[in-house]
Amino acid sequence: MPALVTPFAGDQVDEDAFVRLVERQIAAGVHGLVPVGTTGETATLSHDEHRRVVALCVKTTAGRLPVIAGAGSNSTAEAIELVAHAKAAGAQGALVVTPYYNRPSQEGLYQHYRAINGAVDLPVIVYNVPSRTSGDIANETLARLAKLPNIVGIKDATGDMTRASLQRLTCGRDWVMLSGDDPTALGYMAHGGHGCISVTANVAPGPCARFFDACLVGDWARALALQDKLVRLHKALFLDASPAPTKFALAHLGLCAPDVRLPIAPCAEGVKADILTAMDDAGAAA
Repeated sequence: MPALVTPFAGDQVDEDAFVRLVERQIAAGVHGLVPVGTTGETATLSHDEHRRVVALCVKTTAGRLPVIAGAGSNSTAEAIELVAHAKAAGAQGALVVTPYYNRPSQEGLYQHYRAINGAVDLPVIVYNVPSRTSGDIANETLARLAKLPNIVGIKDATGDMTRASLQRLTCGRDWVMLSGDDPTALGYMAHGGHGCISVTANVAPGPCARFFDACLVGDWARALALQDKLVRLHKALFLDASPAPTKFALAHLGLCAPDVRLPIAPCAEGVKADILTAMDDAGAAA
């Protein structure tokens, strides 16, 4: 499931480009769509823009794929409001990052998600990305959350394979496990994962979809061959602050402008050649 970029035209969200990107993803065979996450620059979208992008994604998708809307905040009340909007807009679920900056305890994390669970009847994916939030939700806390009806799984961006296996055992058979780290997604799938919320799928949706199709049926030889084609692109898209490299790649394909919002700066010239080489390796095409 691609963590969709939010294309801009100058200071405005480019809605026409966003619709084209959604249609491209669907045509390429991805399994779901995730608007207004980290890659969607949600931190610098206004609340009105955030809501509009979610609604536009749901409208464009028109039920063809599930939409898991980004809805995280370091304010529990604001997260509840965003999850409620995702439900009202018709999304099939919400992706809720662990609260950042205020660094809650494990009990605080549990109570944060418990409050969301009780306030809105919509499936919620916990997003654990300690490198961005300075907080790490423990498997023991996730095991408690897994008992709540609307907390259904995790996007795990830690790259920790041992954590994945232990979490599968502690959270139960129904717990949905999604990688949030493209380079290690092959290992995550082998450890029992169910998929990935992917940055690379923005640029190479077809190869990424085929990679996860292979993983899901246990065709590990094919998955490894596809991983070898994709791995340089996985790394190249983080040679500068994300999503600047991804937007550069999409602009090179003629799909949207490379525009990002400050404090993200445009993609550095010095990494562009490596990105283009990695795109060729991956077979990325418009």
